[in-house]
Amino acid sequence: MFGFEDMLHSEFTELPFKIMFYVIIFLFGICVGSFLNVVIYRLPAGESVLGIGGSKEDKEKASHCMTCGAKIRPIDLIPVFSWLMLRGKCHSCGQKISPRYPIVEALNGLLYVLTFFVLDINVKSIITCVLMSFLIVIGFIDWDTKDIYVSMVAVILILAIPLHLFYSRENEDVTLKSRIIGAFIISVPFFIIGEVSRPIIRKKFGEDFRAIELGDSMLMFAAGAFLGTQAVIASTFIGILAAALGGLIVKAVTKDSKFAFGPFLAIGIAAGALWGNQIAQWYISLMPHE
Repeated sequence: MFGFEDMLHSEFTELPFKIMFYVIIFLFGICVGSFLNVVIYRLPAGESVLGIGGSKEDKEKASHCMTCGAKIRPIDLIPVFSWLMLRGKCHSCGQKISPRYPIVEALNGLLYVLTFFVLDINVKSIITCVLMSFLIVIGFIDWDTKDIYVSMVAVILILAIPLHLFYSRENEDVTLKSRIIGAFIISVPFFIIGEVSRPIIRKKFGEDFRAIELGDSMLMFAAGAFLGTQAVIASTFIGILAAALGGLIVKAVTKDSKFAFGPFLAIGIAAGALWGNQIAQWYISLMPHE
């Protein structure tokens, strides 16, 4: 589309251009990832994400070390690289800085590169990169708070509109019907499981929570509209497998069997956005045919 389709996959595109393009995409991705860290930290705390509307003291508060109060230098704000140069410590007091900050930044950059590597240069890649960033925010906030924000899910649902408008004709596997069915095919069973499990858990353990939370159902509703039926089913299986493995690790480390499901669903959705239909078609091809 717009003359750029298959540019990265073309044998006529020179390797230096591809390398330069991926480097630029990675650098842009880690810069966006730096902002994602702000969202992940501030949104659950009820603080302004864009720094709008707060007092001068509140705005300055985010610009210094939380341990010693030293102001963060501009050179310390370079995504990923500043953390590496500082060896993960504050330049003033030497207090350790969480490695999660560069992890989020690098993860966003790598997902951007992977998206363009798989999908090439087109509008779909741009929309999918936006999806990846929101999945990172949803996953990390859910891990911290066990809460998925409706506003984050709503953006994914809205992203399905331009995606469908640009690619409904080119991709016959993801029709409007497929997106509508996809929105309900996983979210409804998840909702039912949550409703049925809640009184059982309350009676057996005396705790008021659901086996699958409402936020997870809403997330899969939006994901289904974005991905379509086949890809969202593949995404769900990947998410469940990731959750099973992650749950074993969490239980081994913390001795607690409760953990957020959203981050693993986000992993599945990210994989589904890149390879969901191919995975579904591969699985269908393994089924016996008459």
